[in-house]
Amino acid sequence: MSKMTSPFSKLPLSFFYFITLMPFHVISQFPATTADQTTLLNLKKLWQSPPWTASWNSSSSPCTWPEIQCTAGTVTGLLLHDKNIMDTIPPSVCDLKNLTMLDLSYNYLQGDFPKVLYNCFGLQHLDLSQNFFVGPIPSDIDQLSSLQFINVGGNNFSGEIPPAISRLPELRTLYLYQNQFNGTVPIEIGNLANLVNLGMAYNTMLSPSIIPIEFGNLKKLEFLWMTMTNLIGKIPENFGNLSSLQHLDLAINNLDVQSSTNLIGLDMSMNNLTGSIPSDFGKLNQLKVMILYSNQLSGELPPSIGQIPALETFRVFTNKLNGTLPQEFGLHSKLQYFEISDNQFTGDLPQNLCAGKTLFGVAASSNSLTGTVPESLGNCQALRSVQLFNNNFSGEVPLGLWTSRNLSSLMLSNNSLSGTLPSQLAWNLSLVEISNNQFSGPIPTGIGSWASLVEFKASNNQFTGPIPVQITALSQLSNLLLDGNSLSGELPSTIMSWKSLTSLNLARNKLWGQIPAFFGSLPDLLILDLSENQFSATVILTVFAARDYRRKKIKRDLAVWKLTSFQRFDFTKKIILSGLTENNLIGSGGSGKIYNIAVNNLGDCVAVKKIWSNGKSDHKLEKEFLAEVEILGTIRHSNIVKLLCCISSDDSKLLVYEYMEKQSLDKWLHGKKRTSSATVLSSLVHHAELNWPTRLQIAVGAAQGLCYMHHDCSPPIIHRDVKSSNILLDSEFKAKIADFGLAKILAKSDVPNTMSAVAGSIGYFAPEYAYTRKVNEKIDVYSFGVVLLELVTGREPNDGDEHTSLAEWAWRQYGEGNSIAHTFDKDINEPHYLEEMTTVYKLGLACTMTQPSSRPSMKEVSQILRRCGPIEGSEGKKAQREYDVAPLLDSATYLSSYRRSDEDDDSVACIV
Repeated sequence: MSKMTSPFSKLPLSFFYFITLMPFHVISQFPATTADQTTLLNLKKLWQSPPWTASWNSSSSPCTWPEIQCTAGTVTGLLLHDKNIMDTIPPSVCDLKNLTMLDLSYNYLQGDFPKVLYNCFGLQHLDLSQNFFVGPIPSDIDQLSSLQFINVGGNNFSGEIPPAISRLPELRTLYLYQNQFNGTVPIEIGNLANLVNLGMAYNTMLSPSIIPIEFGNLKKLEFLWMTMTNLIGKIPENFGNLSSLQHLDLAINNLDVQSSTNLIGLDMSMNNLTGSIPSDFGKLNQLKVMILYSNQLSGELPPSIGQIPALETFRVFTNKLNGTLPQEFGLHSKLQYFEISDNQFTGDLPQNLCAGKTLFGVAASSNSLTGTVPESLGNCQALRSVQLFNNNFSGEVPLGLWTSRNLSSLMLSNNSLSGTLPSQLAWNLSLVEISNNQFSGPIPTGIGSWASLVEFKASNNQFTGPIPVQITALSQLSNLLLDGNSLSGELPSTIMSWKSLTSLNLARNKLWGQIPAFFGSLPDLLILDLSENQFSATVILTVFAARDYRRKKIKRDLAVWKLTSFQRFDFTKKIILSGLTENNLIGSGGSGKIYNIAVNNLGDCVAVKKIWSNGKSDHKLEKEFLAEVEILGTIRHSNIVKLLCCISSDDSKLLVYEYMEKQSLDKWLHGKKRTSSATVLSSLVHHAELNWPTRLQIAVGAAQGLCYMHHDCSPPIIHRDVKSSNILLDSEFKAKIADFGLAKILAKSDVPNTMSAVAGSIGYFAPEYAYTRKVNEKIDVYSFGVVLLELVTGREPNDGDEHTSLAEWAWRQYGEGNSIAHTFDKDINEPHYLEEMTTVYKLGLACTMTQPSSRPSMKEVSQILRRCGPIEGSEGKKAQREYDVAPLLDSATYLSSYRRSDEDDDSVACIV
């Protein structure tokens, strides 16, 4: 499924600030009062004159200071967002008698809710979000009786949400998201008659509760965000009265559906919704996105749904919907995504899905649809993916569909389609699945022009004639399934050119002649089936004899191997041991070899690390093996590679991990620099560089894995060899920490924190290794800082200059006072990412401080990185959803003023 940015993600928190704060954004042209100036200068003194107060002085008016807003010559706003404030809020703030707005978001404020603000009698806007406050929201919070906006999201507040919030009559915006509140959703919020925006998402400790029927009284409500708040039951019927509602996100709950009229986006996926889709949904004329997938919805689609004039995305897959599809889909709106797979629909696919010329994807697989594939899809140049498998379609495929210029996947298996194959395909088409149909005729010689083809699955059709020699020109071909046809003739002699082929099935045809001897030289071939043909018997007997010998040998070997499992899996040790061949070898290093082994016919793979065994180093490697088993066998985190099992004998050790398709971050960042020819690189290193959003995603994921090890494991675990080659990437570039052979568990009674030897890799060594073996988790922080610098600059860890490391080089660049933007990787140095890249660069510097105590913790590092980009969901069933309807946290970042001492002189570099 294609990834698509949520339309609501374009409405950041700043949008709501703007709407809410319009009355306050009046900058006075008059000088502020002397009393206000005195108060602010006292605040500066209390906070020890931080750098951002440099303009605060007695010779200028506070109304000219960047952090101050004035109205008619008096201070009305104090905007201290992201100022690294760690002190408490002094009572003297309320000496600003006309203060109406106080923004303290994205700082390091701690402790209980600041009741000192009760003396700010005119306070209308209060933002305490993204700090470290704890404890309950006070039961007398209604003393802030003038509040119109309050945001306490992204803290650690706990306890029940007090009913007193409902006694703030002017309140228009209430954000309580991402805290640890318990109890139920308070019904009293329904009394806030002026409420426009309500965000309570990601309060996972709330007790299961229904949406209060009283919320139906919020007639001015435009924005409701309650993702992951343990909601159950039905949506109140009086939600239909919420005539102003525009944005509704109730995802990841256990809800049951009704409607509202001004919505432009509706996401109620992965709930437990039952019943039919209300016909009133067809009245949502402004609706662009309707996402209801993975529920228990049944019944027919109301015809009015297909007539919504703004509808762009329609996703209802994995439900129990039935009946025929409204033929109006696509006629009234510029439809982009139409996804109805895994339901019970019958009849024709709508004929005009691409009438708006903007259709990117159709997914209608696993239904009972009949008729022909709509001709209009053949004229849809925007199409990227068509998934119609497991239906009852018949007739020929529209010719234009084969050649649609942007199409990358065409999946039509298990239908009754007929006709012949075209001589040309879309240049971008990499996946063609047409098995179990009635296609006939020869495989065209023009198949050699299908240059991007990776998988061609055409089993059980009626193809005839020889296998054309031109098919062997497809250098990227990985899976070729032509079994169950009527192909004849000899195999092409140029099969040896299929260097990427992993699976070849030509069974049940009429092929004859010799089986080419060079089948054994195809480096990646894992699955070969030539049965039920007319090949030379002597060759087949030889193949079977060799296979029988190997099978008996494996059986003898199995007896001496012991398997210890840590996760559920569906393969045997026989499969693993038989896969330890040179053809499956994908890497080797100081401690062993790494194999990529397919464990079933579906192509699912695991990674197997075989520990070296060579005499003197056996004791050391045994320790590494035991360390990895001890740690990975007991911890569970989505950003740490899974150890599935270990298999051991007297003289060999195997560790079996989940396979990470994209392999290591190191190869993506530096692979091209280490080879003289890009063609020598494996398919891992693709044409495009890692873009900045992907690099930031990787940094966030790796940081979360290390944060878990340092802060959530008891006792804590330090990795001791954090580096880009030990950060592995899955098919979606999700980062996972790997290789725990050098890791240590801290504070264990029988294991001192003093390391017996230096661990780690050159370029990533923390400087304290030079003078002590008594180290802590801050050595991981230092190494991770180097990884961050690699991500931003594209340089290798030892790629400074004049024999300096990357960290030393980065510090010198920063210390010279020049713009650091010139150090950024030129391949990703785009202006709109400059702020995020600068923050990550500075964070890399903070992590590589000389003194361990000056470095941030991995928890702080993780928080900073997450604030650089869009909010991520929980690690639960909907992490990293394609649509996150209301990512309220804006992209502002913060960074503590860490200082690094320079032993060569007494200067300090201050990162702000």
